[in-house]
Amino acid sequence: MQRLQGIAVSPGVAIGEAFVMDQEGFRIPRRFVARDAVVDELARLAQACEASCREVEVNRDTVNRELGQQYGAIFEAHLQMLRDPRLHTELDEMIRDRHYSPEYAVSRVMRRYVKVFQNLENSYLADRAHDIIDIERRLLRNLLGLRREEISQLTSPVVVLAHNLTPSETANLDRQFVRGFVTEIGGPGSHTAIVAGALEIPAVVGMGAFLSDVSGGDLVIIDGDRGEVILHPDEETIARYRHEAEESRSLAARLETLRDLPAETTDGVRITLLGNIEFPHEVRHCLDRGADGIGLYRTEFLYLGAETEPNEETHYEAYVRVAEAMGTRPVVIRTLDLGADKVTGVNPSTVERNPFLGLRSIRVSLRNLPLFRTQLRAILRASVRGNLRIMFPLISTLVELRQAKMVLADVMEDLEESGVEFDRNVSIGMMVEVPSTVVMLDHFMSDADFISIGTNDLIQYTLAVDRDNKDVAALYNASDPAVLRLLQMAVQGAQGRPVNVCGQMSGSPPYTMLLLGLGLRQLSVTPSAIPEIKKICRSVSIAHCEDVARHALTLENARDVKNYLKEELKKILPELAD
Repeated sequence: MQRLQGIAVSPGVAIGEAFVMDQEGFRIPRRFVARDAVVDELARLAQACEASCREVEVNRDTVNRELGQQYGAIFEAHLQMLRDPRLHTELDEMIRDRHYSPEYAVSRVMRRYVKVFQNLENSYLADRAHDIIDIERRLLRNLLGLRREEISQLTSPVVVLAHNLTPSETANLDRQFVRGFVTEIGGPGSHTAIVAGALEIPAVVGMGAFLSDVSGGDLVIIDGDRGEVILHPDEETIARYRHEAEESRSLAARLETLRDLPAETTDGVRITLLGNIEFPHEVRHCLDRGADGIGLYRTEFLYLGAETEPNEETHYEAYVRVAEAMGTRPVVIRTLDLGADKVTGVNPSTVERNPFLGLRSIRVSLRNLPLFRTQLRAILRASVRGNLRIMFPLISTLVELRQAKMVLADVMEDLEESGVEFDRNVSIGMMVEVPSTVVMLDHFMSDADFISIGTNDLIQYTLAVDRDNKDVAALYNASDPAVLRLLQMAVQGAQGRPVNVCGQMSGSPPYTMLLLGLGLRQLSVTPSAIPEIKKICRSVSIAHCEDVARHALTLENARDVKNYLKEELKKILPELAD
């Protein structure tokens, strides 16, 4: 059994057979060959080895000719490994005696070799692990050919283990078969993590290199609450996790009884609980859990995975679907938030050294007015089919907000001239995600009907921490006193205008009392978090929450704040504090 620690990004526990995807997307399940097929399979392995050797020889000769033999020696070493009699004996025995498929035998043997090299203290020799990986991939390519298995072709339950998954790959995971996923890279605020939460798939990211420790078919436990991944778990561990999963299901069933009750505090203050969604079908998740509306509809997911730029009708149909499903409940549509970690094939971004500080969000829309106008036309047309509101992301200056509103006014004028019906009084809001906006918020209030605090980005920009950089992700902390003070400033700076919080912080139970105590009366969370947050709201008084917030604001560091908030929650609802 092997325990690994990563970053928990989507709660829940998944136990299942590993589906290992390396950077080339190979999946090598544990498969067996029939006894009478062993000879043919050995021949297939031999052919793959020969094909691989020929490819390496070509590479070696080319490099010798272009760069000299000192560089060609790299490929000569690969050839020696590919022709190593010990390697061939080991592979042949796994096929002949254990009846493993050649693909699984290659994966199993080569990953063991990789592990041996990676554990060497000599860094030069440890780096040779990359050569082994290169050889493994070459052999697998020649073995699999066109028979490579894709993640979209699953036919049985698995847990996906990958170096990385893009947001669009995550969005396309088949919920019927994917029980959970783990990636070697990624951070808690990445959009891959957000999509995992939206799909309600247990997920852990930022694990670091671990794929060489596991083979397809191995049993794996993903603990999306603690950020743990357990390879080859023993029976006792499996039993414990199955018991915990049963307790979670029991808690969820008890919380379901709150669905039709208001999120009202014990002293009678009504809290508006809204849902965050990426896809129209998530509206059903929100309604099933008693959401008061949609506080954040992330529309960039119309682009992710699309091969062509969505046209106005594609936008319109998605918005109408959400608006009509929610009826009179409010739906806040955030305009495109592309850029940074959300790069699409239809809107390729140049490589930026600091993408989170570069061309993203409202900056992309204001640079690409046809794209922006297309989306605004669709939202406005859909505005007569429900209770829609428009929100601009990552506003950092008053000029940006006014430019965005000018484009919107221009689109409205076009629609009027064309006789197209829309809501002329649609509410206009803005995301508060950077410290500059918080500091100047009183100046924005004459131009915004409402604001929504995006804590994921606000934390990132306040603490100067790239949330997707595993080397500094641990410094990304919602409990930091500086973040708390900025939240307090934002509520005060809004001058009575509606203020929502829509980042991951709003859906995390330890922060609920703090946010209510700071004056927030709207929280927008992932649909799965609605029952827990409603339970807390119905168990506390605003006076108590204000005491909690006052004390938290006196603390000097994030650890003290976090521990204090957990202890306060534990006093009231211990089952939600872990």
